[in-house]
Amino acid sequence: MAKFTYLVVIAPHLTAVSFVAMPSARKIYLKSYQKQFLEVPYIGDFDRVRVKENCLDILTKELSRKMPRGLIGLGAMSDSYNHYEKNLQVTRGTLALIERYGFGVSLETKRDLVTRDIDILKRISEKSSCILKLSITTSDDSLARKIEPFASLPSERFRAIRQLSDNGIFTGVLLTPVLPFITDSDENIKNIVRLAHEYGAKFIFSLFGVTLRDIQRDHFFEKLERYFPMLKQQYMMTYSDHYQCNIPDMARKRALFINECEKYGLLYQMDEIIAAYKQDQPEPEQLRLF
Repeated sequence: MAKFTYLVVIAPHLTAVSFVAMPSARKIYLKSYQKQFLEVPYIGDFDRVRVKENCLDILTKELSRKMPRGLIGLGAMSDSYNHYEKNLQVTRGTLALIERYGFGVSLETKRDLVTRDIDILKRISEKSSCILKLSITTSDDSLARKIEPFASLPSERFRAIRQLSDNGIFTGVLLTPVLPFITDSDENIKNIVRLAHEYGAKFIFSLFGVTLRDIQRDHFFEKLERYFPMLKQQYMMTYSDHYQCNIPDMARKRALFINECEKYGLLYQMDEIIAAYKQDQPEPEQLRLF
């Protein structure tokens, strides 16, 4: 008999969740917060979001009856710890439901507010798969203030990694995106890997570039002109209208990255990272929600 997983879609009117059988899905991806504009740039005002009303009531109903249990992904589409979360606590409520109904969690964020929920994350990790990914693009706080104005400073995110790791939560770094000519220096790559090790990360993963859709590109170039006026022309000459913008000298810098990871004993390949965070228990059916 084929094993079916589920594709779960929160309807645009925010009042229903639809489950569709999917044989190849790997995770649930849940957006408790939704960006007002899907085509958002990396540099600049990417923090315009709206809360999905009634999402906790919807999830309570759906997660309580869907079997078997799987892994729920948070933060891939919109940061679950945006500045509204401190007061609204939608993400905290979501994590509480994940724990209550026996699911695992995969969460990525750029904000140290995640440490507020260590109590719930720790309980999830004790009985299911749990992985935390702090996205860190630069080790330089002053540069981060320009390219990530709404995120916690890198120094704050590294301290969050230490707190999460000290509480037994499998935590690491997403070195993504890597912005060509801005955060792709050998020094920055080496610093992030070193700091990941020093603050207790178990892994670090990178794709060595940035993606730019049409609307993203326009806004991105606008911000380049404001903060890095010499780079706009360089981007246009190097990448034109390409969607995938890999960093120059990518092969050498990836080799440098791998060498640093191996020096510090950090996992850096996705299959090894996935194998490491899964507990030694019967593997659940994995679901996908977005």
